Amino acid sequence: MEHNYATQMEAARKGIVTPQMKIVAEKERMTTEELLPLMAQGKVVIPANKNHRCLNPEGIGSMLRTKINVNLGVSRDCKDYDIEMQKVLSAVDMGAEAIMDLSSHGNTSPFRQKLTAECPAMIGTVPVYDSVIHYQRDLATLTAKDFIEVVRLHAQEGVDFVTLHCGITRKTIEQIRKHKRKMNIVSRGGSLVFAWMCMTGEENPFYEYYDEILEICREYDVTVSLGDACRPGCLADATDVCQIEELVRLGELTKRAWEKDVQVMVEGPGHVPMDQIAANMKVQQTVCMGAPFYVLGPLVTDIAPGYDHITAAIGGAMAAMNGAAFLCYVTPAEHLALPNLDDVKQGIIASKIAAHAADIAKGVRGAREIDDKMGDARRALDWEAQWECALDPQTAKAIRADRSPEHEDTCSMCGKFCAVRSMNKALNGEYIDIL
Repeated sequence: MEHNYATQMEAARKGIVTPQMKIVAEKERMTTEELLPLMAQGKVVIPANKNHRCLNPEGIGSMLRTKINVNLGVSRDCKDYDIEMQKVLSAVDMGAEAIMDLSSHGNTSPFRQKLTAECPAMIGTVPVYDSVIHYQRDLATLTAKDFIEVVRLHAQEGVDFVTLHCGITRKTIEQIRKHKRKMNIVSRGGSLVFAWMCMTGEENPFYEYYDEILEICREYDVTVSLGDACRPGCLADATDVCQIEELVRLGELTKRAWEKDVQVMVEGPGHVPMDQIAANMKVQQTVCMGAPFYVLGPLVTDIAPGYDHITAAIGGAMAAMNGAAFLCYVTPAEHLALPNLDDVKQGIIASKIAAHAADIAKGVRGAREIDDKMGDARRALDWEAQWECALDPQTAKAIRADRSPEHEDTCSMCGKFCAVRSMNKALNGEYIDIL
């Protein structure tokens, strides 16, 4: 059926309730009347490419449930697409709302098409990665037009959001040289754009041809995720000149996208000490006028390789509580290797805990209901009901089964010393046997 709107944002501005908005409003326990103005203002996005027909739409915005994204994709050293598809299916089963395909090897197009044909979660990509692979030419030989054509290809293939590093310019090269950051640029896409500018002497094509890119995004309703090429890669670089200057430009680019009814998210840091997280969120909200904030972590210390899912969960919970809308998961393999299936699971669980904890703190509608059910189940020592409430019931069951107690109504930690059992019996006027 023909629509008289190009994007979800345009529909909202015209007062049209799309099928995607109805689904999102229901999920968020909102009315469409509440959702519409938030979308018209750009404070909520529903990434939903017209060609991603199996999508189960989700809304992203600081007043909605915090969503999580899972990064997947093959590399030169780990190039089995079947394993990646397994990770995708398991990530969706565990409740990931978005999958980003960050493949940097082989023929990526069939995998992307498979994702948009079969995966109900939102699909995101970073087209600059794919440019080198798509053309099978080294970075310096690519033209601005080549990069833009890859954005068009991804849009045609049904990708819901694209990360574009539009905020670094020729000026950034001088800044990085003068400013002497400890970790320079740690964004993979950002470093490719930076390297390309250094080698060609030309301006960043994603900045220079931004209007053309917006036209593509408008045609397919692709949400622009403005990448933070200058996000801090260590605590020493957090909230520095390079990061903030880029953020100011991302605020300008947000406005330009909105003028064309293109939906926007803004990506944020990186490695940030805990005492700077709230300020980072506030500055972004102000500079980018309430556009949803998509954060990687933030990671609150630099010294936990192998445990960075925990480092990121601490920072992610604080960020989301202070207004971040979308958390990019971090796995134990971050900084070390391509994540395997177990790493993906650990990363998702840690992110889900962070997102849920933040939703409770923010008072998101219905967020605490499941926790209250868990309280009731624990008081009744009803193990089956506890599994139903658990974020990861398999792991919880396995731990209990591994160390099963003598008495079923307790656990092997306390046995008959169980406080819950003693209180239930005491309040019922029953005899409390301990030995």
